[in-house]
Amino acid sequence: MEKERYDVIVAGAGPGGMACALYAARAGFSVVAIDQGAPGGQMTMTEKIDNYPGFPDGVDGNELAELMLKQTQRFGAEIAYGFITGVEKKDDGNIIVKLDEESVSCRAFVIATGAAPKELGVPGESKLRGRGVSYCAVCDGFFFKGQQVCVIGGGDAAVEEAVYLSNLCAKVTVIHRRDKLRAAKHAIDAALAHENIEFALNTKVLAVNGADGVESLRVADAVSGAERDIPCTGVFMYVGVNPISEFVRGAIEIDDYGFIKTSDEMETNIKGIYAVGDVRRPRNRQVATAVSDGATAALSIERVLNQQPDRFRK
Repeated sequence: MEKERYDVIVAGAGPGGMACALYAARAGFSVVAIDQGAPGGQMTMTEKIDNYPGFPDGVDGNELAELMLKQTQRFGAEIAYGFITGVEKKDDGNIIVKLDEESVSCRAFVIATGAAPKELGVPGESKLRGRGVSYCAVCDGFFFKGQQVCVIGGGDAAVEEAVYLSNLCAKVTVIHRRDKLRAAKHAIDAALAHENIEFALNTKVLAVNGADGVESLRVADAVSGAERDIPCTGVFMYVGVNPISEFVRGAIEIDDYGFIKTSDEMETNIKGIYAVGDVRRPRNRQVATAVSDGATAALSIERVLNQQPDRFRK
């Protein structure tokens, strides 16, 4: 990092983090976005993003990440590699962001670290990720139009996404390891109204089968142990997500699942600390919604910092 003090520090350079950095830098603030990996976040693991406005033919996730990065840097925002280990709000209003080997201060700190989808951990899952194995029906469902797919999970997300997929796919099989779904009644009722949705309860997934793409799921009856293959070309995993918020645990308010609580302005319970995107438990996890969160946070920060006479410009 080029400085010891910034107006705004963003933890994470995914779509939400870069949008926030772009808006804040364009407003004239000194900004650095710090990430543990390449800019783009989970976009870089998506072969094609088909529903981000402005790309009528869709766009490769890596390409979109590179375009966002160039635009963010054009306005002067820094992008840095680093591991943030903690954050501390001082009595004088400064926020200390702790990294492995240094600390940097700022007036506004934005957490845009996202959430990682939990993997089922069965053979074939990692190998076929992006080639039939998906963690987002809204992102990838269109590619399976008219095909047979499986949804893994029994909660609201799994059942609601099965309904979404039923409008695109020939057949949707919802697989849950227990004998009863955890989803809300209204979600289950909506799924039952679709004739092309089937439920395989008391069913455990053993493996995702396929060479260059998903061909079937190997499953076992949780009671009898009997095994069988369910033909499908797509598998959508909804077994939960892990918010990347451990480094701020104890410093700000988070819920029982690790998601950060925010206001509509994206501010946490600590003034000057914000959270955007998947780390704050949005109902919808999309590139567009993360970008919206990032812009909202930056505009909120601009209003606050413009009222502070001791702010520091780049």
